[in-house]
This record gives sequence, structure tokens and C-alpha cells, in this order.
Amino acid sequence: MQLRSLLIRLHLAHGIGYAGMVRLLQHCRQVQTVVTDPRRLGKLAHLTASQQGRFTADWQSMAFQQRLKRHAQLDILTILDDDYPPALLEAYQPPLVLFLRGQRALATAKLTIVSGLAKGADGFAHRTALRFNLPTIGVIGTGLDISYPRQHRDLQQQISQVGLLISEYPLGVGPEPYHFVARNRIIAGLCQTVIVVEAQAHSGSLITANIALQNNRNVLAVPGPIDAPFSVGCNQLIVAGAKPVLNSRHIIEEFLPKI
Repeated sequence: MQLRSLLIRLHLAHGIGYAGMVRLLQHCRQVQTVVTDPRRLGKLAHLTASQQGRFTADWQSMAFQQRLKRHAQLDILTILDDDYPPALLEAYQPPLVLFLRGQRALATAKLTIVSGLAKGADGFAHRTALRFNLPTIGVIGTGLDISYPRQHRDLQQQISQVGLLISEYPLGVGPEPYHFVARNRIIAGLCQTVIVVEAQAHSGSLITANIALQNNRNVLAVPGPIDAPFSVGCNQLIVAGAKPVLNSRHIIEEFLPKI
């Protein structure tokens, strides 16, 4: 078995997390041998007894084999692949495995609209990109076969056909609050410039922007009244060093060298 195949299997297995998979990758690279025994894998990953039991049972189950077959039809990008975006490697906990649907080469386009397919500004950004034939990437917090929010089902379908849909989660995985926090680090990692239109004090947009600032990305924010709840996050970002956006020119000039 190749190391890439092992990584995909680990990502689809139950009972092992990010840190465990990183340990296994490092070990296999160091000894130049791909370990496949589930008990040995669990030991090398430093799994607890309960995690080891769950992992081993799942690894040897028929459900796991069916899961592998179901995902074999998907376009999969791993951190071991040559076309893994270099910018994403700089992200906090760069995703080890990503499931793709659409135009894989969009990640290297000069100007691409990247967002999270959420309600509001995300949906507007994607629809505007589609309207003007701009490449667009939607990074979602569910499996590729699930639409969240439901009213974006058609939009998600459009993006998967002419743009690119990205998910860190296997098929069938539904929305969970922590999925979207994790999803935001991928958006921040893919983008060179992050624009925040509105953000509450502890919103997902603010998390994305703060991650982007930590990754030395360009962060732009639209300022607002100091007593407006949806401007609190934007104003905080500007104080932290984000560029204030007062007109469209402030956005365009960020991309002029690339266009």
C-alpha cells in the first residue's frame, strides 16, 4: 500500500484524529515503510485504549470497506500530492486530505473568489463570481453530498460544475459548529487577501480574518459605527492592522499586480 492510500484510509477511519495521523505520516516517512496493521497504527498514533478499540473495530469492519468504495469515486487531494497548494501548507494544521468536486486547477488561478457558501455575503460573493464568469471556490463544513444551508443547494451544485467545491469531511457528514471553525482555516490558507464586510465580536468571519493575519495574508475590513454589532469585528480587525475599505478602489488595488 502507498503512503497516500494509507493517509486516505486513516482520514476515513473512526477513532483517530489529526495529531495521530501526523505521527503516522512522520513515522512511515522516517522508516520508509507503510504500516497497515491497525493495532500497530494505533500504538504509533498514541491512541488511548478507547480510541484504539474504536479504531481497530472500524478498520476491520464491512462499513469501513463500503466507505472506502464510496469515496474511491471522488477527486481527492492529499498533503502528499504535488499539486497541493503551497499557500495551504502555511495554514494552521494544514488539511491532510481534501475531497474535491469541480475544476481542480482553479486553486492556481490568478484571481479566484473563495468563500464558505454560508448565508449572506458568502452566497452573494459566489453568485457574483458566477454571474461574471470568475473562478470561485466554495469551502464547506459538511460532506460534498450535503448542502448547508439548504437554500444554497442549487448554488452549491453550480459551483461544483463550473467552479470548485472543497470539503475536509467525508460523504454523509453533516454540519457541526466546530466544522465551520475548522473550515475557516482552509479559507484563510487558500486566500492571499481576505475581505470582511460584517463581523460580530466572535463570528466565523472574524476567526477567518485573525487566522489570515497570523498567516501574513492581506486582510481588508469595511468599517462601521462603533455601536453597530455587525461592525464590531471589522473595527477590531482594523485596529489589529487590517486595511480599511472605504470604496471599491481599495479592493481593486490589492489585485492590480495579479490581473
